[in-house]
Amino acid sequence: MLKVVKFGGSSLADAAQFEKVRQIITADPARRVVVVSAPGKRFSADHKITDLLYLCYAHLQYGVSAEGVFSMVVERYRSIVADCGLSADIDKEFLALYEKMQQGISQDELVSRGEYFAARLMAEYLGFDFLDAAEWLQFSFDGQIDREHSYEALRRIAEDRSVVIPGFYGVMPDGHIKVLSRGGSDVTGALAAAALGADVYENWTDVSGFLVTDPRIVKDPEVISTITYRELRELSYMGATVLHEDSIFPLRQEGIPIHVLNTNAPQDPGTMIVENTCSKPKFTITGIAGKKGFASITVEKSMMNTEIGFGRKVLGVFEDNNLSFEHMPSGIDTMTVFVHQNEFAEKEQQVIAGLHRAVQPDSIDLESDLALIAVVGRGMRRTRGTAGRIFSALAHKNINVKMIDQGSSELNIIIGVANDDFETAIKAIYDIFVITRL
Repeated sequence: MLKVVKFGGSSLADAAQFEKVRQIITADPARRVVVVSAPGKRFSADHKITDLLYLCYAHLQYGVSAEGVFSMVVERYRSIVADCGLSADIDKEFLALYEKMQQGISQDELVSRGEYFAARLMAEYLGFDFLDAAEWLQFSFDGQIDREHSYEALRRIAEDRSVVIPGFYGVMPDGHIKVLSRGGSDVTGALAAAALGADVYENWTDVSGFLVTDPRIVKDPEVISTITYRELRELSYMGATVLHEDSIFPLRQEGIPIHVLNTNAPQDPGTMIVENTCSKPKFTITGIAGKKGFASITVEKSMMNTEIGFGRKVLGVFEDNNLSFEHMPSGIDTMTVFVHQNEFAEKEQQVIAGLHRAVQPDSIDLESDLALIAVVGRGMRRTRGTAGRIFSALAHKNINVKMIDQGSSELNIIIGVANDDFETAIKAIYDIFVITRL
């Protein structure tokens, strides 16, 4: 069995966290491929190494000395070397890096060194080989990841070795370092797992898996034990994030399950993310997520349902104004389009005028300051009365439902409410499906 494991910045913040990682790795011989982020915060007022490196580059761009900020980076790694009893001579490498900064260095190369040094030190600490991401993770000239050649290179280089790989960056065809977007170490780990055909991809972070809803709204929400890729996609789209979104697709294509675990509580079962499962969910719903800041545009016209191309013409107006829509509930004589309010505000009058020209409506009604809430769960398919329970819970809290839209897969229900009712609505839905079932 092969497990590719990725550790986030909080898991590598200092020597104590390095030790936790080592205990996790050595507890399972299947964990032979390790992907690491740059050290994160040790405490709330601390700085992430990646942020400090970005700040160093900003100093260089403005002709300001970066020595003070750079010394903070060096000291973090020095303390890890000393406290872990490592022999790595990082001072020489950091001196060479600082000299290169004075001569001219790209932002991508500079910020990538956070992961580079973390992987170097972790490799020594584990007794694994260090495998530079620049040796296998290849970008094409258009900046997209070249999966075919990257996969081939990693299979050739890694073979049956135990390796530590820095996340977050790869190499362009001309040899220059290129970084992924923030959180990109998740993508590196996913690509490594897909390339090597791992049995499981473990993502170790500072939470014990996905939560049913936002802990900032509901105190100590339940952990989701198993979630499918489709459910995760629905929740992620509405703002629930633990993994970088681009890290899902390489694993889904290969059918590799993802296990989200907590470095600080490795005994917790975490969350399994799978293609599909016969296991019965603990609750009817899997998760609740949502976003504020939407506006609705309702177009009313008698007999619009008999007018061929009416919907296309309406959506064409939004397309002409470079606006995407979120949801589009409709009735016999009405059609409502939900859009992001901040994007719509700048083009409000152009859209109204465009709709009048396109479909000659009887009226156009606008409503702002709306929120959308997604209630997602594979258990909803086989449970009658789910929508009724949602309505009942919201009515009990005197919340007016502005819109309800159920997908054809019966996997999710989208509810529209006023921004001011957002948190109360999520609590009410959580209580009716989770608290009453505990």
